Amino acid sequence: MYLGPGMRRDERFQNSISRESIEPQETHMADAPHLLTEDDGQILIVTLNRPEKLNALSAETMSLFETALHRFRDTPDFKVMLIRATGRYFCSGADLRGGGSTKTARTGSGIRENMRLNLNGMHRIYDEMEAIEKPIVVAHHAPCVGGGLEMSLSCDFRLAAKSASYSFPEGLFGVIPASNGVSRLTRLCGTGWARYLIMANKPADADRALLMGLVHEVYPDETFAQDVMDFCRHLCKNDGEQMGTAKLSIEMARDMGLAQARNVERMASSALMLNPAYEEIVANYIKNLGGKGKGG
Repeated sequence: MYLGPGMRRDERFQNSISRESIEPQETHMADAPHLLTEDDGQILIVTLNRPEKLNALSAETMSLFETALHRFRDTPDFKVMLIRATGRYFCSGADLRGGGSTKTARTGSGIRENMRLNLNGMHRIYDEMEAIEKPIVVAHHAPCVGGGLEMSLSCDFRLAAKSASYSFPEGLFGVIPASNGVSRLTRLCGTGWARYLIMANKPADADRALLMGLVHEVYPDETFAQDVMDFCRHLCKNDGEQMGTAKLSIEMARDMGLAQARNVERMASSALMLNPAYEEIVANYIKNLGGKGKGG
C-alpha cells in the first residue's frame, strides 16, 4: 500500500483514500525507470515516472533521485533543478508496498532510529536538498500527497497548477508525518496551517496553498508546463553566487534574533561585494540608466 487520498477535483476532496491507490493495478511500462532525468541547458529536470502507481516513492525512485541530486550539486553548469511528474498525480506518497530490508525494533527509540536512518534515505536526501547552494524548483500539476509533499517542502520554490492539491493522509492511520511534514511545514506556513493540514487532516487546493504560503505561484493548467520553464529560465539569469548566498542567509536569519540576523545579511552582502565583477556590474547599471534617474 502506498499513501494517497485519491482526491478528485470535482468531489472537493471528499474521499481521503481512493480505491485505485490501495488496490493492485496493471503494470504500465514495468521496465521503465521510476525517475527520468533530462538536461535542458542550465536546468536539470527530474521526472517522477510511475504513473500507474500514482508516482509513489519507491526505493528505486529515491536512489535515482539522490544520484540526480548529487549530479546537480557537483555540476557547475547546472544552475536550477526542476522536479516534476507524469500522470494524474504528482505523487501519492511513500510506496509502503515496497517494504524494506531493515527490520525495525518495536520500540519508540527503534522506530525513531529507523525514521532517521532508513526510509530510503529520505532524511539524508531532504537535508542535502536544503544544503545545496542552488535553487531547486518543484512543479505540482496534480495532487501532491504525504511523502511527495515532504520532499517538496525541502525545495526552494513550489509551483502549482490549478489542479494541484495537498494533503497529509498519515492522520488516517493514527500517526503524523515524520520526514519533513511537521518540522518544515511549520517553519514555512506557521503553526496554524500546520494544524490545519496535519492535526485536522484537511486537504488544501492550489488557491488555499497559495494563501498558506505553501506554494509561490498558481498557474493555469493549460499553460503550466511553459510557465514552469519560464520561471526556471528566469532563475538561470540570476547570479549563482547571489542565489546560493541568499539561500544560506535566509535559512540562518530565520532562526536568529533581529540583531544577529542583520549581522548575517551584512556579512553575506559584504562577501558578495568583494566579487571583482561587482563594481563593473554596478557601473554598467548606472550607465544604462542614462537620463532615467538613479536607482538602487
